[in-house]
Amino acid sequence: MRVKGQIIKNISDTYDCLVNEDIYTCKCRGNFRHKNIIPMVGDFVFIDTEKKIIEEIMERKNSIIRPRVSNITKAFVVTSFVNPDFSTNLLDKLLTELEISNIIPVIIMTKMDLASKEDYKKVKDVLKYYEKIGYKVLYNTDSSKIKDELKNNTTVLMGQTGAGKSTLLNKLFKDLDLKTGEISMALGRGKHTTRHVEIIVKDNIKVIDTPGFSALSFLDLKKEMVRDAFVEFKKYPCPYNDCMHIKEAECNVIKEVKRGNILNSRYLNYKNFIDEFGR
Repeated sequence: MRVKGQIIKNISDTYDCLVNEDIYTCKCRGNFRHKNIIPMVGDFVFIDTEKKIIEEIMERKNSIIRPRVSNITKAFVVTSFVNPDFSTNLLDKLLTELEISNIIPVIIMTKMDLASKEDYKKVKDVLKYYEKIGYKVLYNTDSSKIKDELKNNTTVLMGQTGAGKSTLLNKLFKDLDLKTGEISMALGRGKHTTRHVEIIVKDNIKVIDTPGFSALSFLDLKKEMVRDAFVEFKKYPCPYNDCMHIKEAECNVIKEVKRGNILNSRYLNYKNFIDEFGR
């Protein structure tokens, strides 16, 4: 029987598809590989329940590459104060990717209790800027606010390995018992504990736990898309058409960086991202 479902888990070449309250572990049609069709967790699909074959993938509302997920309405960018250290570079890359994909980001901060007073203040000062330009910032102690953000959404958790994604989910949902890892002191980053991408379904909440990572590169994007994803730049329109805000003498964005109205670290991250394209 041909029915509609959603891929909620992928391990190797098998896909768990949720159909109402039933789960079917399926393979893909043989011609998917020849057509270079790669299913993603989050895809809505038509499956043959008898042959346990995914026959068709429906059009995606959106998708992101790392982690490979689709049809997302919200993303939690889980970021730690320390262990691993707070990184504006990774944060800005994730926010850029989400802006391009039209996915609402929420910054979730963890490990405040492990930060020194100096590190805590330094990170808090930076976060005030992100709130100023329109991003919501929550802390892993804000359980009720975080749960409110999850309601009626399909939310992906993104962030550096060891930042505390699985720990956050265990705190929100006591019966999950997801594996959590310790931090490698030699490398200064976490050990991978989530090995695959999976949607966790709880009542009117869908949450996607994903493997963490310590690096991210822009794939299949244009530099203009990256520029337009820096939301605060739009407040300072330039006299030049298609200004890239790098070296143009009368660029208003550059002027606002010098005036301190645009966070310097965020602008430097932007320039580094554009450098990836070779300008």
